[in-house]
Amino acid sequence: MDRVDGFAPIGAYAAIGDGRTVALVALDGSMDFLSLPDMHCPTVFAALLDPERGGRFALAPEGEFEAERGYLARTNVLETVYHAEGGSVRMTEALTLQGGALLPWVEVARRVEGVEGSVRMRWSVEPRFDWGRGETQIRLRRGTPVAESGNGDALVAIHAWDAGEPKVADSNVGAAFETSPGSRSLVALTALETGPIPFPRREDVDARIDATCGAWRRWLDGSTYDGPWRDAVARSALALRLLVHTPEGAIAAAPTTSLPERIGGDRNYDYRYAWVRDSAFTLDALIAVGLREQVHESFAWLLRAVGETEPEIRPFYALDGTIPTRLDELPLRGYRDSRPVRYGNAAGSQLQLGSWGDLLETADLYVREGNAFDDETGSRIAATIDRLCVIWRDEDSGIWELPDLRHYTISKLASWTAFDRALRLVEEGQLPNDHVDRWREEREAVRELVEARCFSEEKGTYTFYAGSEELDAAVLRAARMGFTDPAGERMTGTIAAIRDELSAGGPLLYRYTGQQREEGAFLACSFWLVEALARAGRLDDARATMEELLPLANDLGLYSEEIDPESHELLGNFPQGLTHLSLVIAAAAVASADRG
Repeated sequence: MDRVDGFAPIGAYAAIGDGRTVALVALDGSMDFLSLPDMHCPTVFAALLDPERGGRFALAPEGEFEAERGYLARTNVLETVYHAEGGSVRMTEALTLQGGALLPWVEVARRVEGVEGSVRMRWSVEPRFDWGRGETQIRLRRGTPVAESGNGDALVAIHAWDAGEPKVADSNVGAAFETSPGSRSLVALTALETGPIPFPRREDVDARIDATCGAWRRWLDGSTYDGPWRDAVARSALALRLLVHTPEGAIAAAPTTSLPERIGGDRNYDYRYAWVRDSAFTLDALIAVGLREQVHESFAWLLRAVGETEPEIRPFYALDGTIPTRLDELPLRGYRDSRPVRYGNAAGSQLQLGSWGDLLETADLYVREGNAFDDETGSRIAATIDRLCVIWRDEDSGIWELPDLRHYTISKLASWTAFDRALRLVEEGQLPNDHVDRWREEREAVRELVEARCFSEEKGTYTFYAGSEELDAAVLRAARMGFTDPAGERMTGTIAAIRDELSAGGPLLYRYTGQQREEGAFLACSFWLVEALARAGRLDDARATMEELLPLANDLGLYSEEIDPESHELLGNFPQGLTHLSLVIAAAAVASADRG
């Protein structure tokens, strides 16, 4: 793996996590991103965004080496084999769990085992608190180095067993050691916000690495998915589980911030929040693979979060369910000089009508899985639909959170979906029937607007927004909404037009008209295409498109938000939940079509 001016390719990273936070580890053994103690907190390691000031936790052979890696089967535990001049070693690393549950602290464990010959290993922990803005103090406590932030709100203890004698210098801690066949060394970090400092025993940390493998496998064993591309679906499910913030159940869009949609561009956003859209789509994906317990936990969280603003629905909420207000620009270099680097997100005050459709589609799927609403939940959801009756005619920012307010087609389609699913839930006795007549009238009014103003007779396609001839790949999602026949003339024309005009080469698509010079291809759109083709009964086309998309993941099966159409370099925040959940839903759509 070659770094460019200190930066590793986005696709060179693995993601490991414990359900509370996620670390990104490059192929060369450098842990370059970790927010502590939670995913939404400031970083302690952010070399991903600034190799000089961000901080890292590096562990690798000295000198030149080659590396090959993979997740241990059906887990989020990473195994890397390093081949150096003198021999080879195996490193196993995880954010550990205790009996499948969170520890009272975050524990990063990296175990090195000698395989062949002798390899000189070197490690270095370089904590840089608060995005590199804070002061790092390292003190020995009972002989163990403990890094503390200058304002006293974070602690990281650094433990090493048979991994050299740690030395403290320039706010860094590190050492070197030699491996031999059968040798076993361990370096671990224990981190918490404040309070007494835990010093775990070596045997406990070591055992937790292996036990964490078992915990991931038990979770995935709950899946009932029995369709094509099982390995890719399982990996995507595990990636999505990394984004579920325990214990609340919130689902983050991604664990990172400010990875650019175009190198050198300024579309660099903080995705460590729970979007209603992404949360709802993720629940759809988890329903598709049968992970029912996780569905309940996260749907309950989503309803609690929406309760903070209902009957309004914000586009996203903080992982603790509160309303986000922060937006800081950080004094970091930015990934490959792509600035600004953002901490926080300002899109939370936008009107996005799609949130209503996403929430109601998920509510409907939840009930269709055999669950039920209590009276309070039914009344609360009904109140959001009553609010939609008032606002659906307004212009909004659309699914892509655009600054230009318009009558976006996908927003109107989502509004139709919200009314349609609400009416179905009334029929099933899950929502009160006080306003059924109005909801039915509004549903038909939405249909009339979409068919009259959001369809181009000239192109034979649904368009980006009312009165426009431009296109939006998100409209492919109409194939699942029930608004129109997925195999009908209008949807067939829409699929053809989007594949033609928004093509980025092969199966790749741009989000909407005019993005060819602004960003990479948006990977979720390609999986929406697979789903649309499957629902239209075009199974051979759907399978062929999926087969072209699967090799575009990195070597671990992880996807980012976007991809460079020419080089296939991954772009945007990583790993991206929207991409992985769209893969799962697309695969499930093909499996469903196979079953007729």
